Amino acid sequence: MLKGYLTLAAIIGALTVALGAFGAHFLKTLLSEQALSTYETAVRYQFYHVFALALTSILHKSYPNKLVIYAANFFVIGIVLFSGSLYFLTFFTAMGNDQFKWIGAITPIGGFFLIIAWLLLALGIKKGEVIG
Repeated sequence: MLKGYLTLAAIIGALTVALGAFGAHFLKTLLSEQALSTYETAVRYQFYHVFALALTSILHKSYPNKLVIYAANFFVIGIVLFSGSLYFLTFFTAMGNDQFKWIGAITPIGGFFLIIAWLLLALGIKKGEVIG
């Protein structure tokens, strides 16, 4: 088991709930429907991938190989790039600053990392030997 990643998943999970509540109770009054939708997408994908990171951490015990570790790394990077870019985009939109719209170009890169993470996890399970 990758205890550090499992701990990180729990911390990111708590942060996700806080960000979701912040969006539902505070940002709802400040943002346009489109900007709020962008924010909700960030929260939703972050939450999905918190579970993926936790699962990856636990699966490493049965499939201890580098591909599973790489998957955990890619999940973290993907969460930061995908959801993080959408949070920044929403923040700058709320501030009325269109100067940073280019940040939206980072989102697909984060999505790519998340896709690769899932594929690495699949390969790590396929290649790994079951222990126990």
